[in-house]
Amino acid sequence: MLAIGIIPARYASTRLPGKPLINLGGQTMIERVVRQAQQANLQRVVVATDDERILAHVRGFGGEAVLTSPDHPSGTDRVRDAYEQLDVAADCVVNIQGDEPFIHPDQINALLALFADPTTQVGTLVKPVVSEEELFSPHLPKVVLDSRGRALYFSRHPLPYQRQHAQSEWLAQHRYLRHIGLYAYRPEVLRALTQLPPSPLELAESLEQLRWLEAGYAIQTAETTLETIGIDTPEDVERALRLLKK
Repeated sequence: MLAIGIIPARYASTRLPGKPLINLGGQTMIERVVRQAQQANLQRVVVATDDERILAHVRGFGGEAVLTSPDHPSGTDRVRDAYEQLDVAADCVVNIQGDEPFIHPDQINALLALFADPTTQVGTLVKPVVSEEELFSPHLPKVVLDSRGRALYFSRHPLPYQRQHAQSEWLAQHRYLRHIGLYAYRPEVLRALTQLPPSPLELAESLEQLRWLEAGYAIQTAETTLETIGIDTPEDVERALRLLKK
């Protein structure tokens, strides 16, 4: 199977401008993401950026990068742009978040394994919720699955709602799952997803994957227990530096 990993990386960020180039213990964040992804079972790892500085930096450390339009509304659109520039026929395209320098190769490989099933259209990761802080955080989307491991719904609210128990008992009474935002797609599905208009559920929850579910696409999941750390704020940078020192 020919699998290509694409890492969307924008320079502009409201809370942390230029974050792909932030130094994390001697390497930039984008270099750390690339190095981690290169350890997975991917034939190519490509950074998709709208900024010449990021492009030059990635090529400078020996990575592969392409320049994409600055007008893409989402990382998914940027991934499609980059993939089409590569002009190759891949079996699977993996969208790797450019702000998660601790992404683990095993997480990427778990996604790739889903595509041994020819019916898999989209793959993503889920992780068991282990604390009430996670469960009730609107910044950590939750997901409910069917018996085959396919996503039924994603929400920023805990799902399911347990009518018969107090909220303080929810975690003890049910196995909750949160969503890890790493995606893989069949190339033809990726193209189709980027042509869909925003949907009512997506707009309500501000979760792009709900657009895909509403359009009838199946999202197959793989479970991981490995933690990832996204970098969105200066406080996240400090937390990452502390982790690196350990």
